[in-house]
Amino acid sequence: MSVPPSPGDLALTNPGLSPGGQGSARLGASRLTWFHQGLGRSLVQLTLVVLVLVASPLGAQAAEAEAVFAGGCFWCLEHDLAQVKGVLEAVSGYSGGQLANPSYKQVSAGGTGHQEAVRVRFDDSRVSYATLLRAYWRNVDALDGGGQFCDRGPSYRPVIFTAGDSQASQARTSLQQAALELKRSPAEIKVELKPLSRFWPAEAYHQNYAATNKVSYTYYRWACGRDQRLDQLWGKRARSSRP
Repeated sequence: MSVPPSPGDLALTNPGLSPGGQGSARLGASRLTWFHQGLGRSLVQLTLVVLVLVASPLGAQAAEAEAVFAGGCFWCLEHDLAQVKGVLEAVSGYSGGQLANPSYKQVSAGGTGHQEAVRVRFDDSRVSYATLLRAYWRNVDALDGGGQFCDRGPSYRPVIFTAGDSQASQARTSLQQAALELKRSPAEIKVELKPLSRFWPAEAYHQNYAATNKVSYTYYRWACGRDQRLDQLWGKRARSSRP
């Protein structure tokens, strides 16, 4: 930013500019013009800084949140929840047990306490946790606590893992709503609500399995009877997140 000339400098270069005369008035007008121009440039610079901050990754991350769900085969649940608008990423993995960094072989063999689970990273300015809960319920068999569909055993049981009091409260409310939709008592709902301890991502070959192994995934999902059972339970609301 340039510095305006002083009255003394102007008087040396132009004797007509004397204090109190027309030259002084012109000098005042020149200073006022310079001030307005400088103020305008400053406002433009400030606006650009604000826009950069809003568009920066740091600003975007401020709206991100995470949720963890178990609902049988994580290939299927990952695919289903990734379709919800506002979801940024869905990752297959394991949660619920005590074994650190478990493998697929260990979890599927049983005894680790883990369930196949999915971690959902979402933009909570575009999709609420309550909406994700609705999407979850409509993609699981809420009446089956012994596994899900053709997959049996503790590692396939349905669980909502909650992080903090807000998620826990909303999960309890969603269970009551699911019971009403299914015309069942809350005691008949077999989805467990459990505080989240840690989520462990599964091996790379499990991630985005529905897209990278489309033929085998489609056959598995059909053979397991997942969609047939969901349609039977939820009707037109199956696989939906709408109220």
